[in-house]
Amino acid sequence: MRTLGIDLGTRRIGLALSDEGGHYATPLTVLDVTAAEQAMEPIVALVKKEAVSRIVIGLPLNMNDDSVGPAARAVIVWGGRLATKIMIPILYVDERLTSFGAEQELIAQKRAGQRLTRDMRKDRLDAYAAAIFLQEFLDGKLQPIDIS
Repeated sequence: MRTLGIDLGTRRIGLALSDEGGHYATPLTVLDVTAAEQAMEPIVALVKKEAVSRIVIGLPLNMNDDSVGPAARAVIVWGGRLATKIMIPILYVDERLTSFGAEQELIAQKRAGQRLTRDMRKDRLDAYAAAIFLQEFLDGKLQPIDIS
């Protein structure tokens, strides 16, 4: 089952994709946008092209009390609009601290000898964050959040 991970931001949207077996998440790309709505059509096209069976969207819960704040509500609204364009399940998972983990991964790659400039790390960060929470979901470490 191929799964698409989406790290929704206001300027950059990170995408990660699992293998066909649904075991391994890989950072895919980052969409630069001025509004999240601009990502709808490219994501719908990607879902069709890659035969994606489900989507996992990172939900930015509040750090202090696990509650759904304004940023998380905006993600849920956006996900609802995406759901009207595709007919596959959309799940939400806790994405807190995945950007930090992604940044640490990219720094480790630089230390390991990969030539990554600060701009290159910035460009890849959101896709790596999406891959981190997608992999945790695939591994069963993150459960879907009930948004009803």
